[in-house]
Amino acid sequence: MTNDTTQERLGDDGDAEATDAGDDATGPTDDATSAEENARETADTVPGPDVGAEATADVPADVAQYDRFQKMDRAEYDRVNEFLRDRTYVTAREWAIARLCADFRTDTGVEMTKIGENLPELVPFMTDTYTPQAVNQARHSFEEKIRKSGATFLYGAMSGFFTAEDLDEMMYDVTEIAKFLLEVEGVDLAVEEELEAEDRISSVMREVQEASAEVRGDEVKCPECGHVHEPE
Repeated sequence: MTNDTTQERLGDDGDAEATDAGDDATGPTDDATSAEENARETADTVPGPDVGAEATADVPADVAQYDRFQKMDRAEYDRVNEFLRDRTYVTAREWAIARLCADFRTDTGVEMTKIGENLPELVPFMTDTYTPQAVNQARHSFEEKIRKSGATFLYGAMSGFFTAEDLDEMMYDVTEIAKFLLEVEGVDLAVEEELEAEDRISSVMREVQEASAEVRGDEVKCPECGHVHEPE
């Protein structure tokens, strides 16, 4: 995926990042949920007074060489955040920091201070430095949302609310979004690898549906051959 395509989908206005307290402005429509997430985002993202321009004067070599998000070098924060919140439960801040925490993990743990002090150099659409505490909070928020999203999806897949065809279509859509985010991070996906991954995911989802139908005592009709799988 080219840089132009990424900028077209995520924006190319070049404006400064909005304050992080507004991360959830495009979040869920449920008032209680939105209020709770807004309060948490505000508490998590306040930059600390102990990190600033002086801390980033000498950029570490591994920070200077980091190029995960270079395809978004002219994308503004609000547009990235809006794109993510329309398609996922995580914010741009949580996504970027979760990736940084994975990439800057050492044998003794994650280099929270390095990430926070060099955040604007590491991620083009982030403009503020963060305290180590704020970095850790963002990572924790990302992980918690992934767990809740996973439980929600798996329940939907196992509940019988969706047919096998529904799940195939759903998995295609969400896989396309996931692949796009990986490509933005600089991961090159070959066409053969993409197709193989989609086939494997589809196969797993059919197995999940069949196994859950047995637990519920339901019949499952195979979308390919029409055979009806009856519970034992």
